[in-house]
Amino acid sequence: MSKIKLSDHPTTPPSDLKKKKTESKTIDMIIKIGELQNKLYAEGKQSLLVVLQGMDASGKDGSIKSVFADCNPTGIDTYGFKKPTEEEMAHDFLWRVHQKLPRKGNIMIFNRSHYEDILVQRVHKWIDDERAEKRMRAINAFEDLLQFDNNTRLLKFYMHISYDKQAVELQERIDDPSKNWKHKADDWKEREHWDEYMKCYEYAINESEVPWHIVPSDKRWYRNYFIAKTVLKTLEDMNPQLPALEPEK
Repeated sequence: MSKIKLSDHPTTPPSDLKKKKTESKTIDMIIKIGELQNKLYAEGKQSLLVVLQGMDASGKDGSIKSVFADCNPTGIDTYGFKKPTEEEMAHDFLWRVHQKLPRKGNIMIFNRSHYEDILVQRVHKWIDDERAEKRMRAINAFEDLLQFDNNTRLLKFYMHISYDKQAVELQERIDDPSKNWKHKADDWKEREHWDEYMKCYEYAINESEVPWHIVPSDKRWYRNYFIAKTVLKTLEDMNPQLPALEPEK
């Protein structure tokens, strides 16, 4: 199998798609996702883990807010992985991840994930290539355990935003007062390592046993459509069933 090169993948929608028509389809899919999530929660036998990974301003928060808007908050959770705490650093790198996995019947969304430990740490040379490769093997074993031993379906999305579009989004956080709270000077510093991040993302994508979905993310309307379509198909394949009323003994 040929290696994935991110530069070969578009960050924009297909030219033949119409925005308004696509947005209408997305709304329909979001409603269906909510209906299936309700069945998943009631059934309580399987779970879904959604991983959103990507550069700063690639649309992780916006995707969560849009795609899962019709879900019942009781059966869905979101967790954002940030810099490890002192307690987390005192354990193996997957320790903090295990604690956030979805229980049966639930959907859990990771905003960033266990992949941070072979991305950020590798880009900044806090770990060497050998340790990154060992962690990659551990991640594959971990994800295999989730799917085949815990009945958890896993969806991994790489939010594929272009270098130029990221600059626009980061600048908007400065220019738009309603988005000032999102601005972090460190995001601009991380941007300086763009090429190295692309290499590390390509490594993670190519070495993963569970495939990644590469999401063209320059246009929000298509980004949401792409993710909603994939989530909906996955839930349909999981085919959760509402429990029937048990007969009286």
